[in-house]
Amino acid sequence: MRNIFEKMTLILVALVSSLPAFAEEVTATTSAGNSGMLAIGAGLAIGIAAFGGAQAQSKTAAAALEGIARNPAAQDKIFTPMIVALALIEALVILAFLIALFINNKI
Repeated sequence: MRNIFEKMTLILVALVSSLPAFAEEVTATTSAGNSGMLAIGAGLAIGIAAFGGAQAQSKTAAAALEGIARNPAAQDKIFTPMIVALALIEALVILAFLIALFINNKI
């Protein structure tokens, strides 16, 4: 139950931190007032993405290494899907980095 609560909290924080990215600029005066919130949103987006990506990559590598340790003959069948999974996880982190850059360029 605690694990589900932590995941839901992480998702809620990610959603709340991304709200400034979808804010519409009305006038030049309001966009100057929102620059601090955009900076905070960009910082939180990349921070949460880096933390989540590192955690996912560590769990993926640990599970793959444990599987190889239990059955060394299955190394070829485990290694390739692990590399693909790590690449997809890293792609999500890079996407979050690009979104944070776009948010930062609005400031």
